[in-house]
Amino acid sequence: MAEPYKIVVGLEVHVQLLTKTKLFCGCLNQFGLPPNTATCPVCLGLPGSLPVMNAEAFRLALKAALALNCHIASHPGHTPGFTKWDRKNYYYPDLPKNYQISQYDLPFSHDGWLDINVHADPKKGHTPKRVGIIRAHLEEDAGKNQHDESGRGGDTKVDLNRTGTPLLEIVSQPDMNTPEEAMAYLEEVRLMMRELGVSDCEMQEGSLRCDANVNVHVPDASEPKGYAATPLVEIKNLNSFRAVGRAIAYEAKRQFEEYQKNPKTYRIGNYLKTTAGWDDAKGRTEVQRHKEEAADYRYFPDPDLVPVVVTAEQLAAVKADLGELPQAQRQRLQTQYGLTAYDADVLTAKGRRTVAYFEAVAGALGDGKAAANRMSDLVYPALTERREEIDEFPFTAERFAAFLKGAPANSQDRRDVFTAMLADGLTLEEAKAKVGIKEVDEATLRAAAAAAVAANPKAVADFKSGKENAKNSIVGTVMKANKGAPNDVVRRLVDEELAKV
Repeated sequence: MAEPYKIVVGLEVHVQLLTKTKLFCGCLNQFGLPPNTATCPVCLGLPGSLPVMNAEAFRLALKAALALNCHIASHPGHTPGFTKWDRKNYYYPDLPKNYQISQYDLPFSHDGWLDINVHADPKKGHTPKRVGIIRAHLEEDAGKNQHDESGRGGDTKVDLNRTGTPLLEIVSQPDMNTPEEAMAYLEEVRLMMRELGVSDCEMQEGSLRCDANVNVHVPDASEPKGYAATPLVEIKNLNSFRAVGRAIAYEAKRQFEEYQKNPKTYRIGNYLKTTAGWDDAKGRTEVQRHKEEAADYRYFPDPDLVPVVVTAEQLAAVKADLGELPQAQRQRLQTQYGLTAYDADVLTAKGRRTVAYFEAVAGALGDGKAAANRMSDLVYPALTERREEIDEFPFTAERFAAFLKGAPANSQDRRDVFTAMLADGLTLEEAKAKVGIKEVDEATLRAAAAAAVAANPKAVADFKSGKENAKNSIVGTVMKANKGAPNDVVRRLVDEELAKV
């Protein structure tokens, strides 16, 4: 049942970039190092230390921004490509300088968009939606507080290894209206960043983080816009896609309930924006503080860093390195190989290396649909079970295509043979022999079908009286005695023998 309100969601996605060193110093950008071992005077903000920009971080950020269809530093009154660094001033225990080097009024990219696919049942269709991107800007990450969560009053420890890590912040327009759309947007961002080599986007390691800005629009004919908007809440501590969806759904319901209590006063203009944490165990948001406005951060240009001017040559080089983006790839797979939107989506989500493997198999078979189906049946489960990536898989695309050309037609027999080949390194013929599959010609199968019909008079009588399913026991008898026989051939032969009775 539809809710009596419209959810409005904008996401702020923070992506750590895959650089060897931090954004403004030479410290390692590596997860999992012993606490406070990847620090230096620059990322600690010690007096007299000076930052130097990481050119590779800026290149990766440009790559992401172009993939998000953003304009690159196109600001009226400024040279095309001009962007600068700003200091965002605030105190927090894991921010030793008491300011963060970020970008304020002249970000390096802005006004982009990302297409996502959302449907209640993705196997039956996709509903495309375009989400606007307000800006994607580059900044340095803060450190990490390690709180004592035992409830015994232990100390909070601070690990500054993450301080200064290159961080791309992608701010969307409030264009998403369901938890499912928000999760689909995050999935698309993660896929794109991984495919481009911009970030590994591991949420459990903090290299992909998300804040959700949520409010609801309640229909109200007395309002000029036809609805009343509730106060905006920014939800933090979202450490999984599932948590994002649950938090948005909970917060929207909570705001609507508050609106029902005070429909005249619980409006966006009457309250400051609030920051809330998400308690995943309790399944609820918890108010933390009122959100600062831009003036509270006292932004000003960083005096230690020169502005950057992105040239047309730089943009051309980065564009040439983008490759095929996920949305274009899905469309091509459907057009070129006859895949459904769902199959193309599943394949694209596996990554470019898996797509290349599929294309090699499809080319060898001359049948894209069959290649996609057999990869779904055999390759994907094997990769999951073996915990391998596609380029580690013992079956090359050429070997898999050759296997499919000679494999049993029966799906279970085909799976048994494939498993034997994979587990024991057998050839196709050796695997067939191991699982008891013999080549059977049609004459032998016809004789077996005739014998099965003769041996099952009750099933024949039931079939003749209109019980179509009675035929299955006869087919099963033939299949059991002739392991590896094509199911469709056996069914045709049984039909022909039944017609003679």
